[in-house]
Amino acid sequence: MSKVSAGSLSMSLDGYVAGPDQDELHPLGVGGTRLHEWIFATRSGRQMIGQSGGSEGVDNGFFSLGSAGVGASIMGRNMFGPMRGPWEGSDWRGWWGDDPPFHHPVFVLTHYTRADLIMGDTTFQFVTGGVEFALSRAFDVAKDRDVHVSGAATVREFLAAQLVDELRLSVVPLGLGAGERLLETVGQWPSGYECRAVVPGEGATHYELFRVGSSHH
Repeated sequence: MSKVSAGSLSMSLDGYVAGPDQDELHPLGVGGTRLHEWIFATRSGRQMIGQSGGSEGVDNGFFSLGSAGVGASIMGRNMFGPMRGPWEGSDWRGWWGDDPPFHHPVFVLTHYTRADLIMGDTTFQFVTGGVEFALSRAFDVAKDRDVHVSGAATVREFLAAQLVDELRLSVVPLGLGAGERLLETVGQWPSGYECRAVVPGEGATHYELFRVGSSHH
């Protein structure tokens, strides 16, 4: 049965998953790339960007879980790009180049309509009907595979509604002090969720949170 997952999300000790002042030059906000250095030290992370080498330890295993068994993704508009307002006149096609790493349908939450965008074997569909509508659409296309949720604001909204079944957080040993916050701090977990595993890795410590009483959809 399919479930809703979020992760692997890289987070600072003080609860941020991106730095401040996101723009085209700083997709992850100022200083936000430091949260992801552990990923690109792993074999899975390097393969994702078309490079070879990398470690095959705990971090690599945890990062590779993020895309395993996923049949559809949901993301917030902020994760798709830095622009705001209506899409008219925008030729923005995402941060990922001509061959995005998803390889399945991606639903982008937005208040403004836009035609589907096909990039390689990834189709971005822009959904104006809200979170539950997007989730219904995603389950339809995912079949018996999982639905993955990403983007700080979107994950916060799904967690507040207790729509996420499992959340994987990779906590990097640094503080950002400002930016896009996911949680208040490590250890203050969202209401309705419990931490069932803490696994120290080479560049991050990995936490697995599950919805209390979670069952598969």
